[in-house]
Amino acid sequence: MKDSFAEVRCDEKNPKWEQCIKRDSSLYSRNGIRSEFERDYTRILHCEAYRRLKHKTQVFYAPQNDHICTRIEHVNHVASVSTTISKYLGLNTELTNAVAIGHDIGHAPFGHTGEDILNKLIKNQKEGINAPKKFWHERNSLFFADFIETLQDPEGAEKNLDLTYAVRDGLVCHCGEVDQQGLKPRSEAIELYSIKRPGIVSPFTWESCIVKIADKVSFLGRDIEDARSYHILDMSAYRQLREIVGATLGFGPNKKFSSHTTNGVYRSGRAVNTTVLINDMIVDLCEQSSPEKGLCFSEPYYKFISELKRFSYANIYKNWRLEEFARYAENVLGTIYRTLMKLQIYAQNKRIEQALRYMPKLQSSFSTWLVKYTKYDAEKKSVMRINTPEVFDINDNESWEKCIIEFISGMTDQFAISVFDEIVSF
Repeated sequence: MKDSFAEVRCDEKNPKWEQCIKRDSSLYSRNGIRSEFERDYTRILHCEAYRRLKHKTQVFYAPQNDHICTRIEHVNHVASVSTTISKYLGLNTELTNAVAIGHDIGHAPFGHTGEDILNKLIKNQKEGINAPKKFWHERNSLFFADFIETLQDPEGAEKNLDLTYAVRDGLVCHCGEVDQQGLKPRSEAIELYSIKRPGIVSPFTWESCIVKIADKVSFLGRDIEDARSYHILDMSAYRQLREIVGATLGFGPNKKFSSHTTNGVYRSGRAVNTTVLINDMIVDLCEQSSPEKGLCFSEPYYKFISELKRFSYANIYKNWRLEEFARYAENVLGTIYRTLMKLQIYAQNKRIEQALRYMPKLQSSFSTWLVKYTKYDAEKKSVMRINTPEVFDINDNESWEKCIIEFISGMTDQFAISVFDEIVSF
């Protein structure tokens, strides 16, 4: 129902408000024009990790087709869906917008494949299906927001983003791959780095719960659309898709259904595309949800989403062409990782530039990374006016590895490929 969540929105009347707007330090610039969450939105919008999302994989790797969805388009889809739902339900759209555009700033190159590759590369990682991940992009988005991304203050010094607790919480708790009906926020504020696995802790606010669901809603139709563009789906898959839609939602010749169309009828041949799927799922969620029941879909739509996910995994994400590229991506990221892992002694002796002199792209980017986030060259860091704490210890083996993993995670698909080509070319 419209405005049915107005009483639980994140605002000054909410008992969670002070915790939600809490920051580690006071902002360097305040005025009455922007709210706390609008400031966070702007800070994320201007940070470099957000800009790089335009060249990071959503599903199809390093796309040359300008009209294939990349990670930046995905986060904007999530922002659009989140804002629409939040506005209708009476929640704080400024908070959902900030969480939505920032939720993937810690994503690795090559999408979830890149995330899995980095996780496997980490030494001392336990084996087995139940082994906790050491690298997962939700936590990495929080880490990038807290320690990696910087903006210049009015004096030109670079400082970390210092986002509010509510936005930071939304970043680390946004995992949208977990099926859940009746989603509600948790009641207690917690130390966010105490969360050890993705998807096990509910967000602190209703607004971030919206983003968690919008993340799922946003990619289903878009991935199918892109798969069509790349001719991934054959006629058998198309027939299967139509059967899923028809059986679950009643699409078909003059099939009556509790419809969200103006005439209450789904007609034969109604398009199954991003616009249709997202619209119908949004409307169903808004009609079914309440603060008492939580955020939920009707049973037909919940079944439809589950079936559509199974269809996508079977016919798109497990397609042999994507699996072949995944092997290539593993070689690309593994080569960069192994190359940099050998250079710890050079970093300790301030000789990284010399060690990478025949790899100019890698030399420039990695030496700058060391200056910003380690004690590699304190004098140069001072000259560059970077006012951030030491993040990695180049004298500690585990910290050195984390330094490299985080450096690689910030790369775009194209940059990682170009660095790989630089390493293996003679």
